[in-house]
Amino acid sequence: MAITDKEVEALVRDLIDPNTGKSLGSAKALRQVKVEGGAVTVDLVLGYPARTLGAAVREALEARLREQAGVTGVTVQIDWRVKAHAVQAGLKPLTGIRNVIAVASGKGGVGKSTTTVNLALALAAEGARVGILDADIYGPSQPTMLGINGRPESADGKTMLPLMGHGLQTMSVGYLIDQDQPMVWRGPMVTQALEQLLRDTQWNDLDYLIVDMPPGTGDIQLTLAQKVPVTGAIIVTTPQDIALLDARKGFKMFEKVGVPILGVVENMSTHICSRCGHEEHIFGAGGAAKMCADFGTELLGALPLDIRIREQTDSGKPTVVAEPEGPITETYRSIARRVAIKVALRSEDHAAKFPKIVVQNS
Repeated sequence: MAITDKEVEALVRDLIDPNTGKSLGSAKALRQVKVEGGAVTVDLVLGYPARTLGAAVREALEARLREQAGVTGVTVQIDWRVKAHAVQAGLKPLTGIRNVIAVASGKGGVGKSTTTVNLALALAAEGARVGILDADIYGPSQPTMLGINGRPESADGKTMLPLMGHGLQTMSVGYLIDQDQPMVWRGPMVTQALEQLLRDTQWNDLDYLIVDMPPGTGDIQLTLAQKVPVTGAIIVTTPQDIALLDARKGFKMFEKVGVPILGVVENMSTHICSRCGHEEHIFGAGGAAKMCADFGTELLGALPLDIRIREQTDSGKPTVVAEPEGPITETYRSIARRVAIKVALRSEDHAAKFPKIVVQNS
């Protein structure tokens, strides 16, 4: 006896997504079921980019359906649609952007900008539409890291089109000033400039905008965290005690404004000698893991101190595009996959779905 559509639907809805740990039914991932004789076709729409992650879902579902009596063949088609998720109370998602992810550090020099650009490229490699906002007004580095030259264009004289680099939509004050020109601005001017870069850029249908935050936890960072609707933040640190002390301050800052921490990236975690292969923890070991345990968050990944990362970003071809099959790129992609899953598990934001209510005298 052939299996029915409803039986297949029940099996699909009850299946636990191996990536999220949630059922496909609770995620509303099922789009369509089609049964012709014993041939079953299932269409799924996942809430995270699934160019590689989709394989685990497909294999689990195919295995389950093939166990059923009357099934002679299984086809699972997977697509994805990233939704807008909850942000700080009182703020709404921005036009053209579903989720803003802040990448921050308590201090400079820990590889925050390098992590930002490779994370963005890794998310794009997973199938997401991604942009980068270089929020470091005093030291913009994304134009160099992405190898982008030129000025933003404006069709209406009021807004700017983002510049493209390696498939990413990008905006930076570095596109608007000469390379050697210092930004001698006080805090309020910097905050205003950043808001303009964010809101006056015509971001085009982004799943994620990755914001390369300025280092530190002062007035500029706090104001940005209060005014920009952020789905979640990532803290970048090294294992060094000094960096970890400042990273903890970053945690507290985001907690104060109600921005959830998606996790921690430990940069320069270990060094492997290119000549002899000896591995050494130059800046210490286990610091980020301990901090994650203290704050109840996840260590998303640990990256090595490797000369290739520096050389590739300096040349305008970051590691994820320079060595797409390399082990360091796989670490970045693993981090990106964890970030995408953690965002997908956040509550959805329905603010934009409700119509405005207008009260009129009649």
